[in-house]
Amino acid sequence: MQSWPASKYLLPSPLPTQPAPSHRAPPATEIIPRLFISDLCVAENATVLSSLGITHVLSVMPGFVALPTELALRHAQVPVDDFPFAELVAHLSVTTAFLREALRDPTARVLVHCIEGISRSTSVVSAFLIAQYGLTPSQAVQYVKSRRKVADPNSGFISQLYEYAESIRQSSMVS
Repeated sequence: MQSWPASKYLLPSPLPTQPAPSHRAPPATEIIPRLFISDLCVAENATVLSSLGITHVLSVMPGFVALPTELALRHAQVPVDDFPFAELVAHLSVTTAFLREALRDPTARVLVHCIEGISRSTSVVSAFLIAQYGLTPSQAVQYVKSRRKVADPNSGFISQLYEYAESIRQSSMVS
């Protein structure tokens, strides 16, 4: 039996020889002046944090975050998993208060991160925009998405943003 000389009949690959563009999130995105969203890698990178002038970090994830100890960062953490049924709304008043307090200082620069900078962190920043600027949940999420193209809060977090907006509306009616 004669062997097939496969290499003789191989055609050149129509695939590009350059690496495919990355679909990863950008390192950090400024959503409003002095408020950034990123992934965990940025939050743990002293060089990037320093270059951005970050003074406060809000971690929206469970587990240990290895913030650079050489930087004098104010830090808060809420242990939320990225599942549609994860309880985010219970933490939104705390995260909003942290962001509001930090941004009162005109020299503060705040980073909100989760593991990938796509769902949890973008939901928390959307909640802040709802509380601080009176945006609807849809407006807040669309605004964040317009700034950070990879932003994609999960469906459960979107629902909880509506719940949060309603709780703000109810409390303002009582006040």
